[in-house]
Amino acid sequence: MTLVLALILGYLLGSVPWGLVLTRAAGLGDVRSIGSGSIGATNVLRTGNRALAAATLALDLLKGVVALVLARWLWGETAGLLAGFGAMLGHSFPVWLGFKGGKGVATGGGVLLAAAWWLGLAAAIVWLVTAVATRISSAAALVTCAAAPVVAAIAGRWDLALFAAGIAALVVWRHRPNIERLLAGTEPRIGRGA
Repeated sequence: MTLVLALILGYLLGSVPWGLVLTRAAGLGDVRSIGSGSIGATNVLRTGNRALAAATLALDLLKGVVALVLARWLWGETAGLLAGFGAMLGHSFPVWLGFKGGKGVATGGGVLLAAAWWLGLAAAIVWLVTAVATRISSAAALVTCAAAPVVAAIAGRWDLALFAAGIAALVVWRHRPNIERLLAGTEPRIGRGA
């Protein structure tokens, strides 16, 4: 029963659509009507408001951290990991938005950081290096997804490697249109296009 509660807790925390809340509060309308239609920080950046994009990134990351840490404190490590995955599901498929949410990159980063700080830090470094090298947010996300389970496995944490692989699978699934554009060479670079 506690594992079910942990999953529900994570889902509810993860389902808060910060990108949509912040852009509406700032008078910028519905962020889903521009760019990729996502509620995440990369699409918020397409409004031209970097401060709102940074706030969205921070809040989406934080909801992953809070979900995992709170459930771990209440019910233990397994419940914490399950709540973290629940936060990913909530962000990607929020009930409040007809199950059409973000792609889970920032929330996944927060979950990895809360699961093991060194894994979250490694993921952030991989994302940053790839983003700087390619200037493509989705490419950075996909490379990070591939790297996180490998880093955990190298560290001998097969439990975290499996967990990171589950997160990666969800993020890759949510990036299907981006993958098609990457293969076609039409994926927009950070700060440009849709």
